[in-house]
Amino acid sequence: MKIMQAKDLQRTKNWRIILYSKPGTGKTSSVKYLPGKTLVFDLDNSVKVLAGTPNVDVIELNRTHPEKQVEDFLREAKELAKNYDNLVIDNVSSFEKDWFIEKGRSSHNGISNELQDYSQWTNYFARIMTNFYLLPINVLTTAWETQREIVTENGQKFNQYAPEIRQSVLDGMLGLCDVVGRLVINPKTGGRGVILQGNDSIYAKNRLDDRTVAPIEELFNFGSDVNVSASSVSNGTSERSPKRNTEG
Repeated sequence: MKIMQAKDLQRTKNWRIILYSKPGTGKTSSVKYLPGKTLVFDLDNSVKVLAGTPNVDVIELNRTHPEKQVEDFLREAKELAKNYDNLVIDNVSSFEKDWFIEKGRSSHNGISNELQDYSQWTNYFARIMTNFYLLPINVLTTAWETQREIVTENGQKFNQYAPEIRQSVLDGMLGLCDVVGRLVINPKTGGRGVILQGNDSIYAKNRLDDRTVAPIEELFNFGSDVNVSASSVSNGTSERSPKRNTEG
Protein backbone atom coordinates (compact mmCIF):
# COMPACT_ATOMS: atom_id res chain seq x y z
CA MET A 1 0.00 0.00 0.00
CA LYS A 2 1.21 3.49 -0.86
CA ILE A 3 2.17 5.62 2.14
CA MET A 4 1.81 9.41 1.79
CA GLN A 5 3.31 12.01 4.09
CA ALA A 6 0.73 14.44 5.47
CA LYS A 7 3.00 17.41 4.74
CA ASP A 8 2.77 16.59 1.02
CA LEU A 9 -1.03 16.42 0.88
CA GLN A 10 -2.77 19.18 -1.13
CA ARG A 11 -5.85 20.21 0.79
CA THR A 12 -7.57 22.08 -2.03
CA LYS A 13 -6.83 19.69 -4.91
CA ASN A 14 -9.91 17.96 -6.36
CA TRP A 15 -12.26 19.40 -3.75
CA ARG A 16 -15.89 18.29 -3.26
CA ILE A 17 -18.43 20.99 -2.41
CA ILE A 18 -22.18 20.99 -1.83
CA LEU A 19 -23.96 24.33 -2.18
CA TYR A 20 -27.62 24.42 -1.16
CA SER A 21 -30.32 27.08 -0.89
CA LYS A 22 -33.89 27.94 -1.75
CA PRO A 23 -34.75 27.84 -5.48
CA GLY A 24 -33.79 31.06 -7.26
CA THR A 25 -31.13 32.09 -4.75
CA GLY A 26 -28.23 31.78 -7.22
CA LYS A 27 -26.72 28.30 -6.95
CA THR A 28 -26.36 27.86 -10.70
CA SER A 29 -25.10 31.42 -11.14
CA SER A 30 -22.25 30.64 -8.72
CA VAL A 31 -20.66 28.63 -11.55
CA LYS A 32 -19.51 31.97 -13.00
CA TYR A 33 -17.00 32.30 -10.16
CA LEU A 34 -15.28 28.94 -10.65
CA PRO A 35 -11.69 29.38 -11.85
CA GLY A 36 -10.65 27.39 -14.91
CA LYS A 37 -12.78 25.46 -17.40
CA THR A 38 -16.08 24.02 -16.19
CA LEU A 39 -18.48 21.32 -17.36
CA VAL A 40 -22.04 21.64 -16.04
CA PHE A 41 -24.25 18.54 -15.92
CA ASP A 42 -27.61 20.34 -15.86
CA LEU A 43 -30.18 18.20 -14.02
CA ASP A 44 -32.98 20.78 -13.70
CA ASN A 45 -32.85 22.88 -16.90
CA SER A 46 -31.79 26.04 -15.04
CA VAL A 47 -28.57 26.59 -16.94
CA LYS A 48 -29.89 29.50 -19.05
CA VAL A 49 -28.70 31.89 -16.32
CA LEU A 50 -25.15 31.08 -17.51
CA ALA A 51 -25.78 32.34 -21.06
CA GLY A 52 -22.68 34.10 -22.36
CA THR A 53 -20.39 32.83 -19.60
CA PRO A 54 -16.92 31.94 -20.98
CA ASN A 55 -15.11 28.65 -20.22
CA VAL A 56 -18.36 26.83 -19.36
CA ASP A 57 -19.79 23.88 -21.30
CA VAL A 58 -23.15 22.25 -20.57
CA ILE A 59 -24.69 18.79 -20.89
CA GLU A 60 -28.45 18.82 -20.25
CA LEU A 61 -30.24 15.87 -18.67
CA ASN A 62 -33.20 14.32 -20.48
CA ARG A 63 -35.52 14.48 -17.48
CA THR A 64 -37.93 11.91 -18.96
CA HIS A 65 -35.32 9.16 -18.49
CA PRO A 66 -33.01 10.51 -15.76
CA GLU A 67 -31.55 7.17 -14.63
CA LYS A 68 -30.29 6.14 -18.07
CA GLN A 69 -29.01 9.65 -18.78
CA VAL A 70 -26.90 9.76 -15.62
CA GLU A 71 -25.46 6.32 -16.29
CA ASP A 72 -24.62 7.34 -19.88
CA PHE A 73 -22.86 10.43 -18.55
CA LEU A 74 -20.83 8.43 -16.03
CA ARG A 75 -19.60 6.09 -18.75
CA GLU A 76 -18.03 9.09 -20.50
CA ALA A 77 -17.18 11.14 -17.40
CA LYS A 78 -13.61 9.94 -16.84
CA GLU A 79 -12.63 10.86 -20.39
CA LEU A 80 -14.54 14.14 -20.26
CA ALA A 81 -12.86 15.13 -17.00
CA LYS A 82 -9.49 15.31 -18.74
CA ASN A 83 -10.65 18.47 -20.53
CA TYR A 84 -11.97 20.38 -17.50
CA ASP A 85 -10.96 21.77 -14.12
CA ASN A 86 -14.45 21.64 -12.58
CA LEU A 87 -17.56 19.48 -12.83
CA VAL A 88 -20.90 20.86 -11.62
CA ILE A 89 -23.75 18.47 -10.75
CA ASP A 90 -26.71 20.85 -10.83
CA ASN A 91 -29.23 19.98 -9.03
CA VAL A 92 -29.44 16.63 -7.19
CA SER A 93 -32.72 17.51 -5.43
CA SER A 94 -34.44 17.90 -8.80
CA PHE A 95 -32.83 14.68 -10.05
CA GLU A 96 -34.15 12.78 -7.03
CA LYS A 97 -37.71 13.92 -7.75
CA ASP A 98 -37.42 13.05 -11.46
CA TRP A 99 -36.01 9.61 -10.60
CA PHE A 100 -39.01 8.76 -8.39
CA ILE A 101 -41.44 10.08 -11.02
CA GLU A 102 -39.87 7.79 -13.62
CA LYS A 103 -40.11 4.82 -11.25
CA GLY A 104 -43.75 5.67 -10.54
CA ARG A 105 -44.59 5.36 -14.23
CA SER A 106 -43.54 1.70 -14.17
CA SER A 107 -45.50 0.88 -10.99
CA HIS A 108 -48.75 -1.10 -10.92
CA ASN A 109 -50.95 1.99 -11.09
CA GLY A 110 -48.53 4.07 -13.20
CA ILE A 111 -48.33 6.84 -10.59
CA SER A 112 -47.29 5.77 -7.09
CA ASN A 113 -43.89 4.56 -5.99
CA GLU A 114 -43.53 1.05 -4.61
CA LEU A 115 -41.64 0.06 -1.48
CA GLN A 116 -38.64 -1.33 -3.32
CA ASP A 117 -38.11 2.01 -5.07
CA TYR A 118 -36.93 3.61 -1.81
CA SER A 119 -34.31 0.99 -1.02
CA GLN A 120 -33.23 0.98 -4.66
CA TRP A 121 -32.76 4.76 -4.54
CA THR A 122 -30.52 4.49 -1.48
CA ASN A 123 -28.17 2.06 -3.23
CA TYR A 124 -28.37 3.80 -6.61
CA PHE A 125 -27.67 7.32 -5.35
CA ALA A 126 -24.74 6.20 -3.20
CA ARG A 127 -23.23 4.45 -6.20
CA ILE A 128 -23.54 7.33 -8.66
CA MET A 129 -22.29 9.99 -6.22
CA THR A 130 -19.29 7.84 -5.33
CA ASN A 131 -18.50 7.57 -9.04
CA PHE A 132 -18.79 11.34 -9.47
CA TYR A 133 -16.53 11.97 -6.50
CA LEU A 134 -13.89 9.50 -7.71
CA LEU A 135 -13.26 11.65 -10.79
CA PRO A 136 -9.89 13.50 -10.73
CA ILE A 137 -11.54 16.93 -10.88
CA ASN A 138 -13.15 19.56 -8.64
CA VAL A 139 -16.83 18.66 -8.12
CA LEU A 140 -19.52 21.18 -7.14
CA THR A 141 -22.92 19.67 -6.32
CA THR A 142 -25.97 21.88 -5.85
CA ALA A 143 -29.26 21.13 -4.11
CA TRP A 144 -32.39 22.81 -2.83
CA GLU A 145 -32.70 23.32 0.90
CA THR A 146 -35.09 21.80 3.38
CA GLN A 147 -35.49 21.63 7.15
CA ARG A 148 -34.93 18.31 8.89
CA GLU A 149 -35.70 17.40 12.49
CA ILE A 150 -32.66 16.70 14.66
CA VAL A 151 -32.99 14.88 17.99
CA THR A 152 -30.12 15.23 20.48
CA GLU A 153 -28.97 12.52 22.89
CA ASN A 154 -31.00 14.08 25.68
CA GLY A 155 -34.15 14.12 23.54
CA GLN A 156 -34.14 17.78 22.55
CA LYS A 157 -35.61 18.41 19.10
CA PHE A 158 -34.81 21.20 16.67
CA ASN A 159 -35.10 21.93 12.94
CA GLN A 160 -31.94 22.30 10.89
CA TYR A 161 -31.49 23.60 7.33
CA ALA A 162 -29.79 21.00 5.10
CA PRO A 163 -29.68 19.95 1.43
CA GLU A 164 -33.00 18.54 0.20
CA ILE A 165 -32.17 14.87 -0.32
CA ARG A 166 -33.82 11.86 1.28
CA GLN A 167 -32.37 11.22 4.73
CA SER A 168 -31.34 7.68 3.77
CA VAL A 169 -28.66 9.06 1.42
CA LEU A 170 -28.06 12.56 2.77
CA ASP A 171 -25.59 11.78 5.57
CA GLY A 172 -23.45 9.66 3.27
CA MET A 173 -23.25 12.43 0.68
CA LEU A 174 -22.45 15.08 3.30
CA GLY A 175 -19.67 12.91 4.69
CA LEU A 176 -17.98 12.67 1.29
CA CYS A 177 -17.69 16.44 0.90
CA ASP A 178 -14.98 18.90 1.94
CA VAL A 179 -17.36 21.86 2.08
CA VAL A 180 -21.11 22.13 2.63
CA GLY A 181 -22.41 25.68 2.39
CA ARG A 182 -25.82 27.30 2.66
CA LEU A 183 -26.29 30.15 0.18
CA VAL A 184 -28.39 33.04 1.48
CA ILE A 185 -29.43 36.47 0.17
CA ASN A 186 -29.13 39.56 2.33
CA PRO A 187 -32.67 41.03 2.34
CA LYS A 188 -31.35 44.60 2.72
CA THR A 189 -28.67 44.65 0.02
CA GLY A 190 -29.47 41.68 -2.22
CA GLY A 191 -25.90 40.45 -1.76
CA ARG A 192 -25.29 36.70 -1.68
CA GLY A 193 -23.18 34.97 0.97
CA VAL A 194 -22.38 31.37 1.89
CA ILE A 195 -22.48 30.08 5.46
CA LEU A 196 -19.58 27.64 5.94
CA GLN A 197 -19.80 26.86 9.65
CA GLY A 198 -22.72 24.87 10.99
CA ASN A 199 -24.78 25.13 14.15
CA ASP A 200 -28.01 23.66 15.52
CA SER A 201 -30.10 25.45 12.88
CA ILE A 202 -27.85 25.12 9.80
CA TYR A 203 -25.80 22.21 8.46
CA ALA A 204 -22.50 23.52 7.09
CA LYS A 205 -18.82 22.63 7.22
CA ASN A 206 -15.50 23.72 5.74
CA ARG A 207 -12.37 21.60 5.99
CA LEU A 208 -10.45 23.38 3.21
CA ASP A 209 -9.60 26.58 5.09
CA ASP A 210 -10.62 28.60 8.15
CA ARG A 211 -13.42 30.71 6.69
CA THR A 212 -16.81 30.49 8.38
CA VAL A 213 -18.69 32.62 5.84
CA ALA A 214 -17.84 34.00 2.39
CA PRO A 215 -19.37 36.18 -0.34
CA ILE A 216 -20.44 33.96 -3.22
CA GLU A 217 -17.90 35.68 -5.48
CA GLU A 218 -15.07 34.48 -3.21
CA LEU A 219 -16.37 31.05 -2.23
CA PHE A 220 -13.90 29.17 -4.42
CA ASN A 221 -10.84 31.21 -3.34
CA PHE A 222 -9.67 28.60 -0.85
CA GLY A 223 -6.66 29.42 1.28
CA SER A 224 -7.18 33.20 1.09
CA ASP A 225 -5.81 35.21 4.01
CA VAL A 226 -9.07 36.92 4.98
CA ASN A 227 -12.29 35.79 6.58
CA VAL A 228 -15.65 37.54 6.24
CA SER A 229 -17.47 38.16 9.51
CA ALA A 230 -20.86 36.54 10.03
CA SER A 231 -22.43 39.98 10.42
CA SER A 232 -21.27 40.99 6.94
CA VAL A 233 -23.28 38.18 5.39
CA SER A 234 -26.40 38.94 7.38
CA ASN A 235 -26.09 42.74 7.21
CA GLY A 236 -24.46 43.16 3.82
CA THR A 237 -21.40 45.06 5.07
CA SER A 238 -17.89 44.65 3.71
CA GLU A 239 -16.29 44.25 7.13
CA ARG A 240 -13.40 41.78 7.17
CA SER A 241 -11.66 40.05 10.03
CA PRO A 242 -8.21 38.42 9.88
CA LYS A 243 -8.15 34.73 9.07
CA ARG A 244 -7.10 32.57 11.99
CA ASN A 245 -4.00 30.47 11.38
CA THR A 246 -4.68 27.05 12.87
CA GLU A 247 -2.18 25.07 10.81
CA GLY A 248 1.16 23.80 12.07
